[in-house]
Formats: sequence, C-alpha cells, structure tokens
Amino acid sequence: MADNDRGRERDLVLAPNEYAFISDETKGNINVYVGPHKTSLANTDRPVVFNGQSKRFDRCSLEQATLIMAVAPEGWYLVLKNPARDGSHPRTGALNNLPDLNIGRKVNTPGPVSFALWPGQMCKVIQGHHLRSNQYLVVRVYDEEAAKANWKDAVFKPRGGEGAEPDGEGVLRPEDLTMGSQLVIKGTEVSFHIPPTGLEVVQETTGRYVREAVTLERLEYCILLDEDGNKRFVRGPAVVFPRPTESFVERGGGRKFRAIELNENSGIYVKVIAPYDENGHAYKVGDELFLTGHDQMIYFPRTEHAIVRYGEQEIHYAIAIPAGEGRYVLDRMSGQISLKRGPAIFLPDPRREVIVRRVLDPRTVALWFPGNAEALQVNQRLAAMKEGSGGGEHLVDRAETQKAEEKTSAAFAGDDFKRRQTYTPPRTLVLDTRYEGAVSISVWTGYAVMVVNRTGERKVIVGPQTHLLEYDESLQALELSTGTPKTDDKLYRTGYLRALHNKVSDKVEAETRDLCRVHLTLSYRVNFEGDSARWFNVENYVKFLTDHLRSLLRHAVKQYGVEEFYARSVAILRDVVLGTQAEGGKRPGRYFEENGLRVYDLEVLDVTLGDAQIAAMLVDAQHAAVHQALAIAGEKRKLELTRETEATRAQVAELTATTRVGELGIKLREVTEVQKVQAAEAQAEADLKRLRQSAQQAEQALLDAIHQAELARRRQSSELDLELARSQLEHRLEALRAEVRAVVEKAQAVSPDLVAALQAFSDRALAERMAESLGPLAILGGESVADVLARLLQGTPLAAALPKGLPAPPAKK
Repeated sequence: MADNDRGRERDLVLAPNEYAFISDETKGNINVYVGPHKTSLANTDRPVVFNGQSKRFDRCSLEQATLIMAVAPEGWYLVLKNPARDGSHPRTGALNNLPDLNIGRKVNTPGPVSFALWPGQMCKVIQGHHLRSNQYLVVRVYDEEAAKANWKDAVFKPRGGEGAEPDGEGVLRPEDLTMGSQLVIKGTEVSFHIPPTGLEVVQETTGRYVREAVTLERLEYCILLDEDGNKRFVRGPAVVFPRPTESFVERGGGRKFRAIELNENSGIYVKVIAPYDENGHAYKVGDELFLTGHDQMIYFPRTEHAIVRYGEQEIHYAIAIPAGEGRYVLDRMSGQISLKRGPAIFLPDPRREVIVRRVLDPRTVALWFPGNAEALQVNQRLAAMKEGSGGGEHLVDRAETQKAEEKTSAAFAGDDFKRRQTYTPPRTLVLDTRYEGAVSISVWTGYAVMVVNRTGERKVIVGPQTHLLEYDESLQALELSTGTPKTDDKLYRTGYLRALHNKVSDKVEAETRDLCRVHLTLSYRVNFEGDSARWFNVENYVKFLTDHLRSLLRHAVKQYGVEEFYARSVAILRDVVLGTQAEGGKRPGRYFEENGLRVYDLEVLDVTLGDAQIAAMLVDAQHAAVHQALAIAGEKRKLELTRETEATRAQVAELTATTRVGELGIKLREVTEVQKVQAAEAQAEADLKRLRQSAQQAEQALLDAIHQAELARRRQSSELDLELARSQLEHRLEALRAEVRAVVEKAQAVSPDLVAALQAFSDRALAERMAESLGPLAILGGESVADVLARLLQGTPLAAALPKGLPAPPAKK
C-alpha cells in the first residue's frame, strides 16, 4: 500500500495551461513539462522552482512545482526577461529541453498571448496604459538598438480630433532614442499605449505607471524644477505635463498655487535673480522691485524673480494712520527717521522704508505721561523686546504688517479670492494704535509744553492741542519746588507748564518795625503772558517767584508797626504784591520779565503774630474797640429809627388826607354825571311814549279797514254756504219722496197670505231655536223641553207655533 502511494507521488500530471520544472540529478539538466501531460518521474528526477531573487533553482514538492502559464489578454502585455535566443517557447503536451537563453535581455510582448516559461526566465504581466487627457507616462530607453528596431511594434492609440498621427511613428516617434533617455507620452495626444521592446514605463514611487498631470484654472500656476536647477512657471488655464527631466514643486502637499492678489494698499518685495527686459526697461541681477496694485493687480511668479520674505510674510500690507496720529519711518539708506502723519493709508516701501517704534525709558514716561501705568508697562515690554533683538536705538515694527499666508484650496470652483476679514459684510477693522505709532502729546487747556530736538530747535505747544513728536524730539523738563513754604528739598519734575490760572501757595515769616514777628500764609494766582518762548527760561519758576516776593514782603512789613500792620495786613500785602489800585479799581499785578510770569491776584489766607501775648493784647484792644463801635452804632441806629418813624407817620397822614379829598371830588363828579344820565333817560322815555301813541293811532285805522274787509268776506261766505245747504236739502227731500213712493208700491204688491206664511215660518224657526237653548234648563229642572217651552210661550203668539200634541202647561196656582 505504501509502495502504491509513493508511486502515485512520482506521477506528474499536468492540466492544460500548467507546466513544471523537473531537474535530472544524473545530468544536471532541467526539463520543462507542459500540460496537458502525464509522466512517471524517476528516482533521480526532482521538481524545482526558479527563485527570481536568488536566481537559483529551489527543490520543492510536485504541487509547488506546478506553475500557471504566463497569460496576457487583449490590452495587456508581457515583459519577459532572459528570452530564448531563437524566440521559442516550450511546446505544449511534451517534454522540452532547455535551449540557449539570451541572459539579461527583456522582451515586451503585447497580448493576447499565453506560453510557459523556460527555466531561468522571469515574466511580468502589465495592463496596457490607458491615458486621460490630464495623464501622462514617462518612458525610459533601456535598449537603444532594440528600441529603434521595435519602434514600429509600439502600440499607440492617438486621441481623435487633436491632430495626432494614426500610428506610433509620425509625430509621436522620438527623433533620438539613446540609452537612458526618457520620453513623455501625453494623454492629450495618446489615449492608449504599450511600449515596444527596448522601452519601459517608469513607475512612480507609489508603484503607479500612469501619472497625473496638473490641471490649472485661471489665477493658478505651478512650478516645474528641472534637473539642471532651472524652474519653469506655467499659468492656467492649462494642463501641464512635465518634461522628462522635470518634476513638480510641492508645498504643503499641493502642486498648484494661487496667484497673488495685489491692490493699492498691498505689495510684494521682489529681487531680480536673472536679467531680463520688459516694457523697454532692462533689469539687472540684484535689482530690487516693490510691486503694488498700481503696477499689476494680479502677480504670477516668474523665473527672474525671487520674493523677499520676512519670516512667513510674502505680501506687505499698508497700515491705517488715523487723524491725529503718526508713524516713525526709518530710511534704510540714509538712516533718517521721519514722521508720517495721519489721516493716511501708508504702504512702506520695504526697499527703503521700515516702520520703527520709539521706546521711552521709565523716567521719560513719568515726565511725559504722569500717572499712566499702562504706558509705563508698554514701554518696559518694548524695551525687553529691543534687548532680545540685540539692542539698538529703535525697535523695528513687524507686527504692523504681519499677515498669515493664505493657502489655496485645490477644491474650490470659480474665479475668486479668499481674503481674511474680521467679519462680513461689510469688512471693518478695529484700530487700537495707542502705543503702536508715534509718541503723541495731548496738551490740555491752560497748559503748555516745550518741544526740543537734538539740533537745539525749540517750540512751545500751547493747549488745547495734540502734538506728534518727531523721532528726535523730546519735552523740556521743569523741576519745581514743593511744600509750604516752598523749598528745594523735594522737587517735582514735569514737562507740563500750567500757563493759565496757576496757583502757588507759600508761607512767609517777616518782622514789623517794633520787632514783632508775623507769619503770613499766602496764595498767588499767576498767568504766563507774552512770548511763549520765554515761559521755560526759568527752570524752577516757583522758587524764582516765592524768593522774590518773600524779599519784597519782608521789606514792606518792616515799615509798619505791629498794630497798624495787623489792622491793615490784607491791604498792605495786596499793595506790595499787586500794586496800588488805579482809577478803575484794578491792580496792575506783578510781572516778571525773565519768563513772562504775572501775578494777577493774591489771597491772604492767614496772618499770625509770633508773640502770643502781643497777639492777645491786640485781640483785646480790638474787642474793646469793636464793643464801643457797636454801642455807638446801636445808638445811631435808634436815632435813625425814631427819625424815620416820625417822618413816616407824617407822610402817612398827608397821604391819608390827600386820599380823602380825592375821594370826595370823585364822588361829586359821580353825582353830577348820574343826574345828567337820569335827565337824558327821562327825555328819551317821553319821546318813546309819543312815538308809540302815534304808531298805535295809525295801527287802529289800519285794523278798522282790515276788520271791515274781513266782515265782508265772511258775509259772502255765509250766503254761499246757505244757498248750497238749501240746494242740498231740496235734493234730499226729493230722494225721500221717491223712496216713500217705492216702499208704498212694494207694500201694495205683498198679499196677506204671503205675510201670514212668512210669519208662521218665522215663529216656527224661533221656537226651534228656543227649544235648543232651553235643553240644559229642562234637564236641571227635571222637566222636558216641551213642558218648559210651553210654559214660557203660554199666552204669546208663538204658542200656536208649537207642535200639536204637546201637553198643556200646568195651571197657575
């Protein structure tokens, strides 16, 4: 049984389309058995397979040695390595001995084809290459002679309607087929291709044979990099096929890019890297250009240009400078810093101009912006940024124009631009440029500052006004005495001068003529007048003012005794400081020629004596004087009150009498006028009565005539009515006579028998009606209707109308 199994294992049975390699170990030959075939293997026969990696024959089982023939259907082709020198293939259904092989050669065989392989051959089945209009193939020549000899066998299916030749030779045949050269077969010219022997299709890194071209829409471009380092820029709309030595430049996984949109407020910084001529102008290597929307609204890169970037920035954008603000602009060539004032949309030229920010030290911030903690923090942060960037006098402002680079989406449809914006619509910008631009000094009403530049020029800015400092300008500082009395122990540093309604307080200690010390607390009201350039000539005008007035006040107080000075201290001090009053009552004030300062008012807040006992005595004396003065004033007021009272009484009496006389005169005039009115009324009434009587007489005559006319009319009417009644009566009598005659004639026509019949018939009908009506009464009385009726009609003519046979009514008792 075991021998039979081993025998079956040594039998080689091959079906159609199968083959196997059998090694004869006695001779070292390898034979090819091609199905359909059956044979019994000897003990020296061993099944083997060819290892394409090691190029050796490995022993295996019969099942593993049974291989499938290489089959290429229609539209496919075979790439056969190590073909037979005579081009033969193993015969089917037989044993085949190994022929001589052309080792190292490759043969491309288009389908349909099927054959078994000789030992040592390798075969790869590849589908024919179908190309769309935006696809291409890269073909490499690996055997120059074979390529030229078999070029006619290449399969080219030209794309109809595009001018391609019908075969592979014509326009599509390369002029020079050299070893290692590469060709590009474009899908716009060929729709299907199978390479001939000597050429092979180069695979991509992903293993694909067909490569995708780049389809560019409008406003798109792509970059192709050649092996020699040159770049080629292609604009859309187009289908871009690279040359054999070119490859697409990719950024962020994309091979096509959007053109750069420019406008009047944006531009790009370009450096010329290759000479070229354009519009009659020659550009040399190294020239720098700044292209804005004024030059071209859409920019496509070109081989002669290289965009200069700052970080990730490609496009330089303009900045908005509001009214009352500015920006410092550094000229990179001359080093000069200028001030660009708003309102403006400023687009700096990066070839020459750089926006810089001025960094103020803490001492300057405290002087220019006293109490502004935010300004101090901002400048400290800028100072730290300047130190981190290597130091220097200024800080280059890149934050003003930093914009994120926009990536072009390969999936959008339509010609548009994708823009960054805060919100839509409409687009708005939020400007917060408080600390971004030039240093702005806001001078309030009543204040002034002096601006000094490094060349020594000076100018005074009087508020209300806002001033933008040039880069080399600063404020003149003032150091003022503080405290009361004013001293130099602690100076107040400021750049702002209070030019109007300034107030300076001070304490002065002086001595009177009788050696009594007095302490004065004063407040000066001062203005700065005249030429403003002189206002800052004295650095500490407070000290200058108080020292001078202290000297004048001490000298003036020395001229008076303590009693006189204490009584007239305010007037004396105001005369000394402000001058004596003029005719109009106004004082000229104290003017200082050195800096244009004028003291226009003085407030004496307190006058205190140094000796308390003398002060008490003066107070007591003053109290006594005041008491006496008050007593005298009281008596004077009493006298004046009496005088005024009596005078008032006399005036009242006089006014009362005058009023009475006036009232009597008025009453007399009133009585006279009343009499006149009454007389006029009586006369008017008499005249009216006479007129009424005359009217009545005329009216009576008229009434008589009317009455007579009415009586005549009534008489005529009565006579007419009477005549009419008489006529109607006669007609009525005539009608009555006619009626009487007619009745008489009718009566005469009626016979006595007819009258008797009518009478009997009427009596009978009346009796029947009475019988019907007396039925209920008979029932109530217990009698018959005939009895009741006979009793009622007894003695009347109706009794004869009763039916005969009725009982006679009972006799009356």
